[in-house]
Formats: sequence, structure tokens, C-alpha cells
Amino acid sequence: MKKAEGRSKGTWWHRFVIRILTLVLGVLVFWLLGFFVGDIRTVQGPNYAEIEAGMLDQQLIEKADSLNAQIAILSRSIANEAEKRRVVGDGSRSLQQTITQLVELQKLRLENNQSLTDPERDNLNSTLNLFLENQKSYQELSQSSAALLGQKQALEGQLKETLDATELEREPARAAYREQLQNHRLKLAFWQLAVLIPILIVATLLLLKQRGSLYFPMFLALSSATLIKVGLVVHEYFPTKYFKYILIVVLLIVVGKMLVHFLRLIAFPKTEWLIKQYREAYERFLCPVCDYPIRSGPRRYLFWTRRSVAKLRVPSSQEVDEESYTCPCCGKGLFAECPTCHKIRHSLLPHCHHCGEEGGIE
Repeated sequence: MKKAEGRSKGTWWHRFVIRILTLVLGVLVFWLLGFFVGDIRTVQGPNYAEIEAGMLDQQLIEKADSLNAQIAILSRSIANEAEKRRVVGDGSRSLQQTITQLVELQKLRLENNQSLTDPERDNLNSTLNLFLENQKSYQELSQSSAALLGQKQALEGQLKETLDATELEREPARAAYREQLQNHRLKLAFWQLAVLIPILIVATLLLLKQRGSLYFPMFLALSSATLIKVGLVVHEYFPTKYFKYILIVVLLIVVGKMLVHFLRLIAFPKTEWLIKQYREAYERFLCPVCDYPIRSGPRRYLFWTRRSVAKLRVPSSQEVDEESYTCPCCGKGLFAECPTCHKIRHSLLPHCHHCGEEGGIE
């Protein structure tokens, strides 16, 4: 059997730095893929204005614009008429106050057997004439405003009918826009996945092929970042009712692959996994096959489990001669004589701890 080559794991600091750098590499790959996806998203989609212009009756649009322009002109005219009425009304109220004062003055003169002077009488008559003219102007302005308001209401009725007709024609335009937009989104999703999925396949193959490689963390970062980006793209562009099925199918495949992997690992274990399993069992003084305590030497009459072995207090005694040992539960030989140095060694570990000679792993 070829002698196994051990690989140094490095200090805990080196392992910690490797994990951090693996995470950083995954983030950088995720950003890089995001740049690719972002560039694809910049592809111009359908233009609703163009679709609407091609499907709507332009006469209706022109009529609506014309009606809006006429309504705006009438609104300004009505506002101007209202301002004129306000000015005339203010003047009328001022004249009314003047007339009231002159009438009160005339009443006082009559009570004192005095008559108005000619200037006062002329002032009263001119004020009354001006008040009557203002009232006439106010009525004319009111009639003009009412006519303008009637025209505006008629135009607004026509505008509502035009807008209702236009709205009926806009619905097919909106439907066409939604359909083109959905097709555009599917095209974007296709092009993004066309970039991401080959990268994911290559990264996954490298990850599976290089599981024991020195550069395994790099492939792990690449495949993890690509997988997350693919998941985000699928979630963004595919409806929820489809995405949930895609997600569950992918999870079923992943979980099934993992289950098969671990079942095969147990049924057909690799040498390094067996060594790790045997080493951990020997460290806890448990049979690597059935977990029965290895009761030899000073531990002959003690009992422990995987959890309690660290707290076990072994009685102090003189050095005990090593001897072969077989698990009384499963019958597996755990300690046997080394054929090279003829001392007792671990039967299930690859090397003798006395002479270092390599032996077969059962």
C-alpha cells in the first residue's frame, strides 16, 4: 500500500484567514456577476407611447387636446369675468354707502326745515346714476360669466365622452404593452441565465472534481456566488407561482444529491474519512465500529460515553503492559502486534505509533 501523504492544516489563524478570504472572494464574484446582469438589464424595452400612438385614433387625441385648450381659454375668461365682477361689486358697495350718507343728510335737512343745496342734489343724482350703471354692468358681467360657464360645461361633457372613447382604445394598447413587456422580461431572464448557468455548471463540476484539492475554497466561493445570483434572477423574473415549483424542484435535487452522497459515504467510505472516523473514536477510547468503550489498561473497569470521556478520572497506576485487544461487542480487532517492531499498535490506523511503519486499514 502506498504511504499516505499528510497535509498540514495550518494554524487556526491561517484557517480563519482562508475562510474570511473565501467569503470575500464569493462577495467579489457576486458583484462581478451583478455587473454582467446589470449590463443585460440596460437593454431597451417596449415604449408605451409608441404602442399607444400606433393603436389609438389620432382624431380622438387631437379632439381631446382641442377641447382641453378651449376649456383652458374659457376658464381664464371666467376668471377674468369674476375679477371684473369683484371690482364692480366693490364700486357698487362704495356708491351705496355714499348714497346712504346723502339720504341721511337730506333727512336731517328736512327735519330742520332745510333743503339740499344744488351741489348736494347734483352729487346725489350723479351717485345714483353711477350706482345704477354699475349694477347694470354687474348684471351684464354675471350673464356673460353664466354663458361662459355653460360653454365650459358643454365642452367638459364633450371632453368626458372623448376621454371615455379614448380609454376604451387604450385598454388594447395597455394589453399589448404588458405582453411585450413580459416578453422583454423573459428575454432578459434568458440572456442573464445564458450567462450565469454555464458559469454555475462549470463551477459546480470544478467543485465536485476538486473536493480534495488545495484550491477547493476558491471553487466553493465561485459556485456559491453564482448559485445565489441565479436564484435571485429566477425569483425576480419568474412569477411566484412558477418560482415556488422551480425552488422546490431544485431543493429536492440538492437534498437528494446530498442524501445519496452521505449514504454512499457510509456504505463505501473513502480512506481519509475512515481514518478520521477511526482517529476520533480512538481519541475517545470507543470502538470505531460500534462505539463500545475500549476497556483496557487502567480503564478496564470504568464506563464512559462520547460526552463524558473528557470528564472521566482515570485512576493512577503503574505502567501497564500493552496487549492485543478485540472489541467484545462487535469482535473487531482494535490493537494488535506490529509486524515490523512487534509492539502493540492501533489496528485501524495507518501507521504504528512506535516505529511509524504503515499498515493496512481494515
